[in-house]
Amino acid sequence: MECVKGDMYLVDMSNTKGHCHMLHHGCWNPKDREEFMTCSDDGTIRLWNINDEGKRQRNVVKPRSTHGRRMIPTTCAYSRDGKWVVAGCEDGSIQLWDHNKKFVNISMMNRNAHHNGTGISSLTFSYDGLCMASRGGDDTLKLWDLRQFKAPVAVAEDLFNRFPMTNCTFSPNDKLILTGVSTKKGADNGALVFMDRHAGLKRVEEVAVPSSVVTCIWHPKINQIVAGTGAGTIKVLYNPEVSCNGAMLCVSKMMRKKRTEEFIAKPIIIAPNALPMYKDERVRRLSTVRLRERLDPQKSKRPELPITGAGQQGRLGTHGGTLSSYIVKNIALQKVGDSREDPRTALLKYAADAEKNPYWVSPAYKTYVSRLLGRVAHGDCPLLGPSQSQSSSRWPPTTANNQRTSSLPGRNPRLKINVLFFHEVR
Repeated sequence: MECVKGDMYLVDMSNTKGHCHMLHHGCWNPKDREEFMTCSDDGTIRLWNINDEGKRQRNVVKPRSTHGRRMIPTTCAYSRDGKWVVAGCEDGSIQLWDHNKKFVNISMMNRNAHHNGTGISSLTFSYDGLCMASRGGDDTLKLWDLRQFKAPVAVAEDLFNRFPMTNCTFSPNDKLILTGVSTKKGADNGALVFMDRHAGLKRVEEVAVPSSVVTCIWHPKINQIVAGTGAGTIKVLYNPEVSCNGAMLCVSKMMRKKRTEEFIAKPIIIAPNALPMYKDERVRRLSTVRLRERLDPQKSKRPELPITGAGQQGRLGTHGGTLSSYIVKNIALQKVGDSREDPRTALLKYAADAEKNPYWVSPAYKTYVSRLLGRVAHGDCPLLGPSQSQSSSRWPPTTANNQRTSSLPGRNPRLKINVLFFHEVR
């Protein structure tokens, strides 16, 4: 199930279907298993029901500051009997509402519960329902009596805290209060602090933890303590005489003995009658196997070697990392022909090849050109006209130095040049 997100552009947060900003805390109703509560940075506390599938909240609670403005709740909690809904706010105030009434007017409130601006990281009720403990960002833990909510019953100080979610909890017999302490500058260990509820929060015992204690839980049924640390580890504390199940199930079991097969990298199957391609070579030493795997580029996951040359396997060489740079460099390296070369000389270089292998020009014009030249020689070509063809005594016409001209006199010089060209090729 996922709760719907609200519209952050609406001014009145009660008109939205869900939260619009980051969530700080969430908890289940101890009496109604289908109801849970969340508080968010949008300044609201919302009560949800799992039957609604998170499409819309049931109730919206809006804590207020001294001047009636919006106040951000940093934590929220139910009482053990589900009668009270309590919220710890960013200004250090604690505000309570009656769950059986509409969440309009505040039933109880203390504006100066903790220092303004430090926030409250945790609120928890005692099992008898008469007291409440609050863990503040001002490095204090306070015990409150719900019958006289104006001042705390006891205050415990010097509880250094780095995290905004460090909590506190009551013991199953309601005699002790447990909370975590973060590591100070220059120190290596945090601690779990046990305080006597009836002795003014006097410290009874401290258990050192190798890192800061972020959260802790004292389970009422199995009577064990689970603590989460800032190093990413979880510590479980138990008493062999009082605790039951949980970690006791693991401790009572003996450590399993390791078998010799577990130390072999790969089990060897000996099949004397197997084909050579399927037969595994028997290796006496494990170091030999590791050396062979090291030389294998796939098993050793060797990185790709640097490219030498133009490139290989779709990768480009040292010329550049893009296709455009590769094309530009190749164009620059191409040799440009000499522009001063005579076109006729460049064309005649292929004359010998064309005579030996007449593939393109000669087969196409072999019959047509010979007939056209014959008609021009007899003077009956309709394209040149009778006067021009008869005046030509010799084909092709020559000059005084017996050199061939590049064109013939007449009305169609382009046609005459083409005819002269094919005659030259022949």
